[in-house]
Amino acid sequence: MQKVGWSMLALVFFLLVSFVPAVIGAFAMTEESRQWYDTLARPDWTPAGWIISLVWTVLYFLMGIAAWLVWRRCEGPEIGIAHAKVALGLFFVQLAVNAAWSPVYFAGQSIVWGLVVLVVLWLLVLATTILFFRHSRPAGVLMLPYIAWVTFAGVLLFQIWRMNT
Repeated sequence: MQKVGWSMLALVFFLLVSFVPAVIGAFAMTEESRQWYDTLARPDWTPAGWIISLVWTVLYFLMGIAAWLVWRRCEGPEIGIAHAKVALGLFFVQLAVNAAWSPVYFAGQSIVWGLVVLVVLWLLVLATTILFFRHSRPAGVLMLPYIAWVTFAGVLLFQIWRMNT
């Protein structure tokens, strides 16, 4: 397969993998977890569900492209393949933690553990973004909305915790 063919296949792979947390999150949203969430006191500035879904769709798309840009830098020994592997490894770890958040928060109905997972996610996203910047400036830039959204989500979740304790 030509180099361009492999690159496009890799782009599709990274996009699909980036959306795995969304699929897992959908399974975590049962009727019981929706009812639990609806009983929680939330700040007035809590975004509507459709806005949250839209933002995450854009973020997963941007993350997939960012990872693909870093992967593309792996193709030459002069680029630093080991560094790209570390950056991509961290990318997959943060995706796994991202995927864990909905089951912990919604299915587990735990604001506190949701906050713990979110703090870990924030640290991993920050580290991933830094490594992506070192490897590919465009990839790092594509990760900035993600770190901003996870920061916002952390502030929102902290407020939800405060309002419900």
